[in-house]
Amino acid sequence: MAKLGRTTISRSTVGRLKADSDTVFWDSELQGFGVRVHASGRKNYVVQTRAGGPHPKRVTVGRVGVITPEEARRRAAQIISRIKAGEAPLPEAVTLAKGPTVGDLVETYLREVVEVRLKPTSAKTYRSSIDNHILPAFGRKPALSIDHAAVSAFHHALRETPAAANQAVEVLFRIYRAAEERETIPEGSNPCRQIAMNRPRRHERFLTDGEFQRLGWALDEAEEKGGARKYAAMAVRLLLLTGCRKNEIVYLHWDHVDLEASEMRLPDTKTGPRTVQLSPAAVELLERIPRVDGNPHVIAGARGAKAMSNLQAHWAVVDTIGGGFVVARRVRRFWSEDEKRRIVAQTWVPGVSVSQVGRRYDVNANLIFKWRRDSRYRPAGDGEGAPSFLPVEVVPEPSPAPVRRRRRVAESGSEAGAGRRGAERHPSGIGSRHSG
Repeated sequence: MAKLGRTTISRSTVGRLKADSDTVFWDSELQGFGVRVHASGRKNYVVQTRAGGPHPKRVTVGRVGVITPEEARRRAAQIISRIKAGEAPLPEAVTLAKGPTVGDLVETYLREVVEVRLKPTSAKTYRSSIDNHILPAFGRKPALSIDHAAVSAFHHALRETPAAANQAVEVLFRIYRAAEERETIPEGSNPCRQIAMNRPRRHERFLTDGEFQRLGWALDEAEEKGGARKYAAMAVRLLLLTGCRKNEIVYLHWDHVDLEASEMRLPDTKTGPRTVQLSPAAVELLERIPRVDGNPHVIAGARGAKAMSNLQAHWAVVDTIGGGFVVARRVRRFWSEDEKRRIVAQTWVPGVSVSQVGRRYDVNANLIFKWRRDSRYRPAGDGEGAPSFLPVEVVPEPSPAPVRRRRRVAESGSEAGAGRRGAERHPSGIGSRHSG
């Protein structure tokens, strides 16, 4: 039997366990608790202990990946205690026939969780996922008959709406988890674990200077028309000036606004109560928003004492007037020479990256790098960080020294021979010639 040495069973150790044949790796702290690794790679948490008899009992606790090591350890300790006490290792299992349906779990979850703990907006989102997706797919089926493959197929069937698919699986996961906490179904029965969710889309958009200018013109025109469109334009301005969420502005009451202190005290937000500091421009805007008698909301609705309920529809009108600021599909943008210079200049500011500037103007970073290499868009001057030319002095290469060649003297007659014989070697190594 293999043992993990001094290492206890944890996420990291279980992930590294491998075996060529069925092997059980035992925990070094809780005696009898281990991980069985099959040759196929499948892994299960197991318990093995004796209860007074000669043969030990081995019980499978759960599958690795379905339950966590911490939960498996807790269950293993309970099983060991039951075996040593002479009881059955596991309590009587809930059968499919006796167990509740998914619809029963949903009904209890709506009554005990959604109606009690969630805010109205979140409750509306949960009910939408339940009514439109979960109940039609699983409502009449026994809760214990739903396995991982069924939930994975359910998630794939909603692939045309990736966000709704993720939301539906998340809600179903919470329904099963609440049922496990109430012990309506056995622990480890949640089939929604390890579901590969769709990658969420990034919703980040920065308006350019030109788009801000067009937006201002569109808001001015909307305010001039008056009525609900005027309040919608002021709501958009407040969103721009405060950075609040849409519902925080739509459901803002005058009692929450303190113009003398330049503050908005929001009693209930997504992150709890918070205070928003107002800029002078935001204070000036709030001062000129007309108040409606009997309506406590800053952004008054068209009827009664209610808040505006269709801000998105009014924003679509403002967006059309301004020429379209946020579009569903990307369209090619043509940048003027001045805009390219201004964008490139910001990339040379110390501490600012090209990707940050690209997100700010909704420009691909590779395109900005291309502009940076173009001398037409580089910043003027030799400022820090900007490319510049260095002075270079061109010096001609020195001509090589002439090579002295030995002069060959043609040998002729006896005079040449006499000359060779008359030559004597000087002690310094330099030849000399004597006459006569």
